[in-house]
Amino acid sequence: MATRYGIWLSWNNQQEGFELPILPQEIGQSVSGDGAMYDVAGLGKINVIKDRGLAEYTIESLFPAQPYPFITASIVLEPKAYIDYIMRWWETKRPIRLTAVTATMEINTPASIESFEWKEKAGAPGDIEFSLKLKEYRFYSAQRVQPVAAPAGSGAAAQVAKAPPKRPDDRVPSKTYTLVAGDTLWAVAQKMLGDGSRWREIQKLNGLSDAQVKKLPVGMKLKLPTTGGGVVA
Repeated sequence: MATRYGIWLSWNNQQEGFELPILPQEIGQSVSGDGAMYDVAGLGKINVIKDRGLAEYTIESLFPAQPYPFITASIVLEPKAYIDYIMRWWETKRPIRLTAVTATMEINTPASIESFEWKEKAGAPGDIEFSLKLKEYRFYSAQRVQPVAAPAGSGAAAQVAKAPPKRPDDRVPSKTYTLVAGDTLWAVAQKMLGDGSRWREIQKLNGLSDAQVKKLPVGMKLKLPTTGGGVVA
């Protein structure tokens, strides 16, 4: 089966998201080092190599208002809907997730929105040209520790015990889902299966035509696949 190329943006543990309707001509990626320079007597300057810096990504493309033949996404929203999503996510001050599968790279990383610019394209009413800059995000939190007293009379200092790892989530996924206002198959696949690209499986399992996919009725109960998985997380 051929790999499907695409770029997806999602938010809140993939509870919301969309696929970019048109693949950009290029997706820029920049990673800088974080070395430190020191002067050493008799040797001169030396460079101490440290961990790499955070990767930065630049995406420039188009939110189309016309049914162009070069659209690559299966589900296309109104141009303003994409802008509303990105601006709302940005205002939460929480990272989004960037997932990109191209001929030369695979990216699946949380990212912060650093800048977002858009303008209506001249000569094509409704089309929105945009430039989105993202930076790789690393989750962090204080680790809970608990001091462990040394045996009496041993003279040893108290030690620190790390908290045990969290128990994996082994819940059985739901077998059905009832549509609510604003749902798309992509959003349902992200929410229930953790993979928006699996929306085609839901479509096939429920025998939905492409026309029905574009007009999903609120309250419709969908059967969900319980095994398998696609490329995009």
